[in-house]
Amino acid sequence: MALQPNLPIANTLHSFLRKSKNVYAADYSDTMRALVQRVLNAAVDAEVDGTTIRAGEIGIGLLVLLGITHTDTEVTAKKMAEKIWNLRIMEDENGVMNISIADSTRNILLVSQFTLYGDTNAGRRPTWTAAAKPEDAEPLVNQVVAELQQLGAQVETGRFRTYMQVSSVNDGPTTVSIEI
Repeated sequence: MALQPNLPIANTLHSFLRKSKNVYAADYSDTMRALVQRVLNAAVDAEVDGTTIRAGEIGIGLLVLLGITHTDTEVTAKKMAEKIWNLRIMEDENGVMNISIADSTRNILLVSQFTLYGDTNAGRRPTWTAAAKPEDAEPLVNQVVAELQQLGAQVETGRFRTYMQVSSVNDGPTTVSIEI
């Protein structure tokens, strides 16, 4: 006599394993993320000691929202900077997205954005567990900025660990998601 599987238990176990796998994948992303927008202009205001200040502002260029996760390293930061620098989403003289910011205005507004790791798989309220802790993320954000500057970019930034308001006029609109 062959054993018959207990389907309710098997289905429950399968559901548990699937959910466990999804929670693990959502909680521990292994890629640095950037949302890159080609803009006509962009600015970021930050609240410092109860006062709102203009932290950074650019004309034509790229607005980069950058998210850091637990497994990101200095190597990842360097690769992200190089990818942003060489991303060919700026228009050439024929109106074709064919040149990089390196061959254009060199203007970049980079804003740290832990909410790029918001996960809503378990409900309607996002969890941010895949985002790196601020003390781990800040040095890597600063390294991406430094790498971009070393490449020749004119980088403006937001203020880490402050409430910020970002405004932009998206050109195209052109928005690209990068994961390294």
